[in-house]
Amino acid sequence: MIGILVAIAISWMLLYLIEKRSILALGILPLAKRLKQFLMGFLVTGILCVLVQYFEAYLKASTWVLNDTITTRIVFNSFWWDFKSVLTEELMFRGALLYLLIHKIGSVKSILISAMAFGVYHWFSYGVLGNVMAMILVFIGTGLMGYAWAWAFAKTKSIMLPFGLHLGWNFVYNTLFSKGPLGDLVLISQGGKELNDWASLLNFTTGLIIVPLLVLIYVTYFVKKESDISATI
Repeated sequence: MIGILVAIAISWMLLYLIEKRSILALGILPLAKRLKQFLMGFLVTGILCVLVQYFEAYLKASTWVLNDTITTRIVFNSFWWDFKSVLTEELMFRGALLYLLIHKIGSVKSILISAMAFGVYHWFSYGVLGNVMAMILVFIGTGLMGYAWAWAFAKTKSIMLPFGLHLGWNFVYNTLFSKGPLGDLVLISQGGKELNDWASLLNFTTGLIIVPLLVLIYVTYFVKKESDISATI
């Protein structure tokens, strides 16, 4: 929680010192509209994540079963962990810095820089630094997703849609399907077989390439572009 407060404070300071704006410049208001964008983003990537996990289960001939030790408290704590980690990353990559970059050099270059930074960041968070092939694949996959989320920020003039898109994926992936660092949570994979090379590549490509492209299509064609970002508070 302290990390989030520090990130908010730094973001606010940068916005004020450079553009004389408050943290509200990140598009938090009007609240009802922004919550709708957040929830829509959460729903889109949440559904995509469910489809990807069941596609993987199909390839493996495995099943998802409910963890009989799960409790509401555990789910809430896991959601809170996802919420904090996602908000921190959003403030870093789709927050004040992206807002300021858009003002200084325009949307196209700013979105590309944000996406590249997001891809490089995941070399460290995924622990693939030094493995050239893994670095390339992670950079492409997370970079594409970062591009889609940065594009969502630029189109809506708000952090709320990319926040929802990011949290929807992470919560369903980490908490619902127990794929994160917190261990077995709501659903547990049972049975199945190891994927062969082609099936493994197909599964990997679906999650890391196809999903970001589908999110990019959603943002490009189904998200309304709002007025100039300079009009925000």
